[in-house]
Amino acid sequence: MVEKKLVALTFDDGPTPGITDQVLDVLETNQVVASFFLIGQKITEKSEYLVRRAYEMGCSIENHSRTHPGMPELKDQEILDEVSYTTEQIVRITGEQPKFFRPPYISYNQKMYDLIDLYFICGYGCEDWEPSVTAQERINRILHDAKPGFIILLHDMEDNVQTVEAIKTIIPALKEQGYEFVTVRDLFQKSGISPQKNVIYMGADEVRKNYE
Repeated sequence: MVEKKLVALTFDDGPTPGITDQVLDVLETNQVVASFFLIGQKITEKSEYLVRRAYEMGCSIENHSRTHPGMPELKDQEILDEVSYTTEQIVRITGEQPKFFRPPYISYNQKMYDLIDLYFICGYGCEDWEPSVTAQERINRILHDAKPGFIILLHDMEDNVQTVEAIKTIIPALKEQGYEFVTVRDLFQKSGISPQKNVIYMGADEVRKNYE
């Protein structure tokens, strides 16, 4: 059981000019770090500055596939290509390999575990891809679920200004409760837990049991 009040804030589906910038501004203002799970095809000449900025701020840069497909239906080589492309882009920009993978739609199977040489991450979300979920609802759900070793799953995707607004409250509120914001890598390291293969993590010491 994780006893330290550690929390990993994570963002999927970027980099997104106009949104990821605002997320990074909020992180910088609050002097915290996060982890960004990138979609490879969204890393372009016009967006890679965001990857570089996040990395230079101390954030970790992780893998969320190239095109965000439902991956259990793909052929083996297609799965490998989805992951390797994004890894290559991350290494090109940061010089560092990703260590974690978040499956698109949190859809995964044993074949993916066997093929993808990264640790699988899920986390606690608040359906923040859905515009009808207000910023206040997002805040309420994340703060309700918070516990030591917590992984927060949010999205820095197009037009997602409500999540930008939500983290302006979530981050200070959790800091006020004594939480330290860390990358997913440091979440495991500082919790004294070595991530394992063939599981997907909801938190540093909590795995999700079933395929969905």
